[in-house]
This record gives sequence, C-alpha cells and structure tokens, in this order.
Amino acid sequence: MTVPREHPPAARRTRIVAVLTCFNRKALTLACLEALAFTAGRAGVDLEAILVDDASPDGTAAAVRERFPWVVLIAGSGSLFWNRGMHKGFALALERPADFYLWLNDDTHLVPDALPALLAQAATLRQRHRGAVIVVGASAERDSGRVSYGGRVADSRWRPFNYRLVHSASEPVPCEAIEGNCVLIPHDAAMRVGNLDPVFEHAMGDTDYGLRARRLGVPAFVAAGIVGHCSPNPLGGSYFDTSLPLARRWKLIRSRKGLPVRSWLHFCRRHGGAAWPLHFAWPYAKVLLTSIKAALPGRRPAAAATVRPH
Repeated sequence: MTVPREHPPAARRTRIVAVLTCFNRKALTLACLEALAFTAGRAGVDLEAILVDDASPDGTAAAVRERFPWVVLIAGSGSLFWNRGMHKGFALALERPADFYLWLNDDTHLVPDALPALLAQAATLRQRHRGAVIVVGASAERDSGRVSYGGRVADSRWRPFNYRLVHSASEPVPCEAIEGNCVLIPHDAAMRVGNLDPVFEHAMGDTDYGLRARRLGVPAFVAAGIVGHCSPNPLGGSYFDTSLPLARRWKLIRSRKGLPVRSWLHFCRRHGGAAWPLHFAWPYAKVLLTSIKAALPGRRPAAAATVRPH
C-alpha cells in the first residue's frame, strides 16, 4: 500500500507593521511610501503601514488614500508633532499581529535592499544574543554619503546626553540612543518596552525608548551599511544659532521643536541620575552664556552647524 506524502506547509511570511507620522510634505511622504513598498517586495514580507497625518493642509491624506490603499490613515489634530504622532500610530500597530514593527520617518527614502538587510541582521543578532534586539537603520546624506541619522553612544559618563553617531559599513555596532528615522523592533521587544512616552512633545521620545529598552535588557544595534537617504536638519535658525538675538533663541529652546521644559525635565529626571538638575539646567544656561559671549564687542557670531541636536 502506498501512503501518499503530505506536502509540507508553506512557510509563513514575515509580517511587518510600519508606523509613520507626517505633516505637510506630501511629495516626501509619497516617495517614502513608494520606497517602503518596493523594499518590502524585495524582502518578500507582508506589509501594513499606519500613517498619522497631523492635519496636513497640502492634501497628503487624499493623495495617500489614492495611491496607497494598503496604508491605514489616522487623522491628527495638527498639534501632535513627531513623538505624539508616532505614539498614536504605534498604539494601533501594537494591537496588530506582527513579527516586527518598523518606525520610519516620512523624509527617509529607503534603498531597495533596506528591509532584506535589516531582517537578515536582526535574525543574526537575535541568535547571537539569544533574545530580542532592536535594529536601527542608518541613513545618509544623498550627495555626500555622510551618515545623518541612526544610533548613538554617550561621549562620556560626565556628559551622558552628548551623543555621537556610531556606524560601520561591515558589521552591526551597539548603540545606546536610537533615532527614530528607521528602527526595526521585534514583536517581543515591543511587548516588553511598550509604546513611546507621550509626555514628549516632539523629540526625545526615540532616545528615551532606546534607553528604556536597554534597562529592560533589550539591546539596540546600528545595522551595517546604509538603509536610506535623509538630510539632517540644519541648525541655522534654531536655538543653537548664536547669530540670533537672545530673545529669539530663548523662545526657540522652550518651543516644541527645542527643549520644552516639561519634556526635558521628564527626560533628565528619568535618565540623568543624581546629577539630573545640572543636566537639566545646562542647555538653558548655555543659550544665555553663548548669546552674551556673541554680543561682546569684536565677537562675530559662529555659523550654525548642521548636526543632530541632543
């Protein structure tokens, strides 16, 4: 009697839920989603994306509905900014079944092999560390190739919030602080760490998430190579710009895109240790001191650099 062979079940495809937030830059958002869909096809994964559109007046939401019907759109109030927009989108994502969650900035244009590379390195790191590992994708300036965003480590124990970028073209490298431009989070890591903290208004939420994950035993690594292109935010016109009047810089540092007092206080108390009051006061004091110095006779204000403010 011949026993018929059973065909092995088809391997289940990896499922990724991407989370993005946007405001009023339709062309960049559409290009980002196009590149995301392409690299997901290269990786052979099942992809869903959740996009929080924070009341963009430029028709972003309508354009996304027309071109990308697989994207779940959430309408924002216009006052969410990055962290609270991502918190809202990630909350919905965490209710979805997924193997991985992908944070993605809408101004990050992924290269075709971004997801295959991230997934391969995530698998290797999980095996090596015997557990969940957050994998941060590094982005670079398109023209110069210089790394613009990714993962960072503290310069010294005395300056714990002064982070410098770390990156290798050939192997993943550990990091402490993560930048949310492109971050691959395994399901079990997300369940352990939870959502972004909504107390942060715009920035700091991604840095806080990486530090919280580290405390909970979930390490983060910057993936080898470059996964996308993204230009850094220029610091000209920000509170770092010493050519601006003190009154303007003082307003900017306390704004949502600067170091709003409540958010910065929360971050320093959580991660600053016993010296947190000094870490909290220093950026505000530095604005005052550098403005006074720039106003001295014979002093020429320094040109604003282009770096990641932290």
